[in-house]
Amino acid sequence: MKHRLRFAAKKLLRMLLLLLGVSAVTFALMSASPLDPLQTNVGQVALGSMSPEQVAKLEAYWGVGTPPLERYLGWLWDLLHGDFGISLLYRQPVLEIVGQRLATSLGLLFFAWILSGVLGLVLGAVAGATRGRLPDKLIRGYCLLISSTPAFWLALLLLLIFSVWLGWLPSGLAVPIGVAADAVTLADRLRHAVLPALTLSITGVANIALHTREKLVDVLESDYVLFARARGESSLSIVLRHGLRNVALPAVTLQFASISEIIGGSVLVEQVFSYPGLGQAAVTAGLGSDLPLLLGVTVITAAIVFAGNLIADLLYGAIDPKIRRGAARS
Repeated sequence: MKHRLRFAAKKLLRMLLLLLGVSAVTFALMSASPLDPLQTNVGQVALGSMSPEQVAKLEAYWGVGTPPLERYLGWLWDLLHGDFGISLLYRQPVLEIVGQRLATSLGLLFFAWILSGVLGLVLGAVAGATRGRLPDKLIRGYCLLISSTPAFWLALLLLLIFSVWLGWLPSGLAVPIGVAADAVTLADRLRHAVLPALTLSITGVANIALHTREKLVDVLESDYVLFARARGESSLSIVLRHGLRNVALPAVTLQFASISEIIGGSVLVEQVFSYPGLGQAAVTAGLGSDLPLLLGVTVITAAIVFAGNLIADLLYGAIDPKIRRGAARS
């Protein structure tokens, strides 16, 4: 237990350094952006009709003219005290906005993450078990096609088919238009989340399926599988008892590593479906030069990704006892 706690502590220290680096890079990129926050959010015509005092107040509000290092250190000092700042666009605390958007995106991301992992593992296992035959060729072709398909294009295609042509599902948003918040049912939220979640699931299947296939092929070509065949074990028994057990560890790695891909893909997918989640908030903050909100979204999503990787590392010992014993000796 002591070794596991020491391992988790090292990982958490790395996470803090990573979050510091992510925030610094995000701040540097926003500072180098050619967008003028005043012209972007106020407009050139409105600025021309304002007095110099009003323009000076707006510049102070948006931080124009303040040295970037001073702004970053000020934000970092507030962050150390648990304050993510106030959103310049929404005029609300960043944590409050991120909490609302994350609550909207969480179910969508979790469903897409689980579905892509299950489908990827099943398709990869089927392809590996039928190597060189028709199912293997079809699954590999599907994975290669999906890997080369942009997420936003797939979202537009699903939107066109299921919403415009068939009319089965809503075309966007997270809740029906014109319905009071207390009147929105769980079924309404699920119907609005189907297309975004399906898009993220389809795009996340390919890497897991192809990697699982390669690992399973290596296992099926090993000596102990040859010995199992000689003993008379069936192909299904070999895949279930030997194949899936040996591909479980890389499958867990890819499953938790795909969190970053799903969160990154949600930025484009939520834009297509006008889904008011965390990805859309990041785009709005970036285009509107809302630095506190963008930093808050970036740091929190990076923490979620790192937490997923930490959980995967801690699960390795439960899946493979040899890793647990190696960690105890180190």
